[in-house]
Amino acid sequence: MSNLPSASIEEFMQQDLELVNQTTTAVEAAVHMADKRIGCLVVQGEGSDADQQPILGLVSETDLARKVMAANLSSSTTTVSQIMSTPLHTIASHRPMLDASHVMEQQGVRHLCVAKDEEIVGLISIRDLVRYFVYAESGPIRELDNVYRPLSILMQKSIETIDGEVPIQQAAQQMATKKIGALLVQQDGKLKGIVTERDLVTKVISQEEDPHTLTVKTVMNHPLIDIDINRTIHDASDLMAEKWIRHLPVTENHKIVGILSVRDLIRMIALRDRPRFLSQK
Repeated sequence: MSNLPSASIEEFMQQDLELVNQTTTAVEAAVHMADKRIGCLVVQGEGSDADQQPILGLVSETDLARKVMAANLSSSTTTVSQIMSTPLHTIASHRPMLDASHVMEQQGVRHLCVAKDEEIVGLISIRDLVRYFVYAESGPIRELDNVYRPLSILMQKSIETIDGEVPIQQAAQQMATKKIGALLVQQDGKLKGIVTERDLVTKVISQEEDPHTLTVKTVMNHPLIDIDINRTIHDASDLMAEKWIRHLPVTENHKIVGILSVRDLIRMIALRDRPRFLSQK
């Protein structure tokens, strides 16, 4: 395996970009994401020769959830050019993976375009970073191997919840206001499931369902997939990858005491490496 400090983004980036043109609607983008099981699309200009069109921005599940559904815009008429993240957040292909964690944390994004010789050559995602750091032989994640209950250090103890009977529109607005990607769902006074930005995109927008009448309980994921607080970071990452999820409720004695996200892992990595990163700027 590559030495952690010198492993470059180019070695781990996704080279096959999922492209859509700027006139693609939010519904079409949501369908594309659902079909490909991805959370981000690259937006390029419109023209007869797609290969020659400039890359304008990125559109993610978060953009669809917050800028379309939560904002009460029409998903069938809103185009990706109206909601995409632009200008592009880019990082040079030769930079180390650790630097990508800092840029993502600073910009509050889960994807970065990778540039080489002023050309976009790939995409690096937060899941790519987590997968790399968890399996690396050294580095910030490995340093926590001997820490007692590392999940208790990484998880968010403040848990945002929503009632299962309310319209999914309310969930979208709550996520947007709190700037979070998931809510635990309450029914009959108990936590029964979880609803995420991905659910809003794949189960509501892509299906052209009405978020004002569809209730949270109809799209939530249940039963909950959780992890015991005594398990390792490696266990948590493997479970997230296996189940294709980004959020894990953390339990202690079968009671939910926090929630862990892939972003929490990257935040910790960036924090522990900050002295090196700042010294090189």
